[in-house]
Amino acid sequence: MRYWLMKSEPDCFSWDDLVRQGKAEWDGVRNHAAQLNMKAMALGDRALFYHSNIGLEAVGIIEIVRTAAPDSTDETGRWMAVEVAPVKKLASPVSLKAIKADPALANMAMVRQSRLSVSPVTEPEYARILEMAGESV
Repeated sequence: MRYWLMKSEPDCFSWDDLVRQGKAEWDGVRNHAAQLNMKAMALGDRALFYHSNIGLEAVGIIEIVRTAAPDSTDETGRWMAVEVAPVKKLASPVSLKAIKADPALANMAMVRQSRLSVSPVTEPEYARILEMAGESV
């Protein structure tokens, strides 16, 4: 299993929106590096659902339930999307400020490439964020 961090602006699509829908296509990603990350995802991979722009915090855990397929919002046919489903809301959100302040997360891809909307997370980084959220690892 691999781990990821997937960002969404909560005023466009939030954790609560995903929970309400039950699953959703993670569409609209138009960055080549983020696309490569989505193409690398496998069924059952886990990702941290991160609220960007508003909140700036990891709020939940999601699972990849469909691997990369054509993005239904892309008329050119060039871009891919995955489908995700909610697993669990984090007991306590983990803020960007807390992530940046933790030396164990200094090399995290989202810290080094802050504008990347879909990034890999190592197993130790994932475990540390869950610990910070008050979750059992």
